[in-house]
Amino acid sequence: MQTTTAENQNDFFKSKVLGHPSGLFVLFFTEMWERFSYYGMRALLVLFFTASVLDSGWGWPKEHALAIFGTYTALVYLSTMLGGYFADKVIGIRWAVVVGALLMTLGHAFMALETSFFIYAGLLFLVFGSGFFKPNMTSIVSEMYKDFPEKKDGAYTIFYMGVNAGAFFGIMLCGYLGEKIGWSWGFGVAGIFMLFGLLQFWFAQDIFGNIGLKPVKPTAEEKAAAVNIVQEGGKLNPFTGFHMTLIVACIVLGLAWILNDPVNKISEGTTNLFSFNLFGIDGSNLIILTALVLFLILLVSRISRYDKILKDRMIAIVFFAIITMIFWSIFEQAPGSLTLFAKDYTQRILEGTSGTIFKFVNSLITLGPLAIITWVLFKLFGQTFSKYKLSNIILGLSFLIIWGIAIWMVVNEYKSTSYNVQYQNANGVVNTGKVVSSEAYNDKDQVAIIDVESTSFYAGSADATVENNALIDKNKNYIGDVFNGKIINITDKEKPGAFGTLVSYAEVEFTTTAGATIKREIRLAKGEKEGLKVGDAKDILVTHNIKYDNNQTSATKATIVSKVAATEINASWFNILNSLFIITLAPLFSKWWSSKYNPSANNKYAIGMLFLGIGMAFVAIGAASIPAGAKSASVSMMWLVFVYLFHTMGELCVSPVALSYVSKLVPGRMIAIMFGVWYLAVAIGNKLAGIFGEVSESVADEKGYSYFFWILTAVSLGASLFAFVLGPIVKKLMHGVK
Repeated sequence: MQTTTAENQNDFFKSKVLGHPSGLFVLFFTEMWERFSYYGMRALLVLFFTASVLDSGWGWPKEHALAIFGTYTALVYLSTMLGGYFADKVIGIRWAVVVGALLMTLGHAFMALETSFFIYAGLLFLVFGSGFFKPNMTSIVSEMYKDFPEKKDGAYTIFYMGVNAGAFFGIMLCGYLGEKIGWSWGFGVAGIFMLFGLLQFWFAQDIFGNIGLKPVKPTAEEKAAAVNIVQEGGKLNPFTGFHMTLIVACIVLGLAWILNDPVNKISEGTTNLFSFNLFGIDGSNLIILTALVLFLILLVSRISRYDKILKDRMIAIVFFAIITMIFWSIFEQAPGSLTLFAKDYTQRILEGTSGTIFKFVNSLITLGPLAIITWVLFKLFGQTFSKYKLSNIILGLSFLIIWGIAIWMVVNEYKSTSYNVQYQNANGVVNTGKVVSSEAYNDKDQVAIIDVESTSFYAGSADATVENNALIDKNKNYIGDVFNGKIINITDKEKPGAFGTLVSYAEVEFTTTAGATIKREIRLAKGEKEGLKVGDAKDILVTHNIKYDNNQTSATKATIVSKVAATEINASWFNILNSLFIITLAPLFSKWWSSKYNPSANNKYAIGMLFLGIGMAFVAIGAASIPAGAKSASVSMMWLVFVYLFHTMGELCVSPVALSYVSKLVPGRMIAIMFGVWYLAVAIGNKLAGIFGEVSESVADEKGYSYFFWILTAVSLGASLFAFVLGPIVKKLMHGVK
């Protein structure tokens, strides 16, 4: 006799962990490793693009890195519609998860190779992999609890903890490996754990019964039932030929623009699909404006055809989608402009007591959550090991590796020491610097430093002067040394990852502070090549990129003036605060939502935007001391801590309620379409985040970073006020939906 759905549902609860089916925790760990890989790679991407070639990066300007990052994150959300369609109509939810995980594993593996081809191929695989994986994991949870709606909130809470645990450990461990050891290590480890997630899901998939199998054609009874369902929400509104034409046009124009945007910028205009002007409007801008106008025509045409109640509710969804788009455009500054701000403008070296306290706290927040999740793992083993041995062994092995990396990282940081050093330039001028090393240095009197990082030919500056070949600013702060270098070669080379774009370089030869004659390549500005020739003697500015390293041929010995226990916080580390605060604050917000003070949907959005604005105000205040055009500074890290605290509170007001209200406001037959509109809004928000990040550089050069952050603060607060004022109108449009 065939097993009924209800019997399958009851079977899930026969094997329980913490009061929930064991299958939920298989999903928990699969999702955790996927989020580990995604957020671990995401934390490194912009840093890799902008790191200098000497640091094994691509040496891109920040605006180029943010352009491609915005396109990548936007495509991740757009691809969910494709993945959802294939899961529902073609291959089934389970196979969609497997295909997605496999594509992401390959994507991370490609990126670990670090060549232009494989970096872009890796990003492409990650986009499609996320599209297949992301929307379908939650579908399995939903199906598992279909007959137990009263337990669904608790299930999603546990599942959401898996999401944040994965993000937390991915950012912390991949970020540490990528920044401290090498980019390939960070990208590669992300792929290894995605593979573990894929394998443990594959070998335990029987635990889900009939859920997520390949879709079958509906029976006559199911078709009859579907006819009754589609009557919900008033008359049907089939897509006309005109509507389909508008949809295709919007998709083609939108994707063409979103792909062309970074290509055009990174290639510096040499590769541009829309290199034309029409009516005085740049071709690229004209394309995206046309797509936007066509989409608005489509939206208005569709909404106007429904009856009043459904029409009003869809208008409410559009309003929520606009606020969501603004929210993510500012919230997603975290992996972009805020990470670069942490890298270049934040005091990340903590010495003495503050350094020791940070090491202790960092150890607790690394090993504590890992111990808790390991305890959950053993609970799962107790329920599933006999039936799913291979899946459990793979999962156990992955945790052994995670524990190994985590303990190594913690021990390594406890060895970290800061050395204040003195050394001489080629003319005998004594300079000072700082070395932060995570290794114990045996020589008590000297330390090896890397002392050459060529930046540019020195052409003089109103704010800087040369004294004894040492370049100092107007406040007498040491900037670097000016050496006389001889040009021995001028060549054109392909710019890393820039779609065949050639960049001119001059190879120069000069003497280091250690007296060694070495060669360095200096990238030439546009038009600079024509004024130079081989044999020219030119002044070049050399900054002292002071790092502990006794294996570099260009290193010199520096006398240790003092040393103290210290740690250098990774720029990517600050991103873990979001996950940490979510895990801490989610129960409090859950109690708020279930109390008599639970705000309306619209007010939750308004409160979320208010928190977002307050967070940006903190970093705007913190950046106030940074002058316009400054390339580095050392503001307190506490400003960023407050940013992530308030941004997380904003996320807890906006993100969990978003899709819930879409499902409540439209009939079942329209949920897929409106989810598509919703993910489109999130995708646009992510692309806008990249565009805002690009603008940050020009604004910072002209008016300072604080001005840029105040602009984002004003946008956030303006959107919050807008949502509060329109609250009564939106409530009326929802027609009683709460």
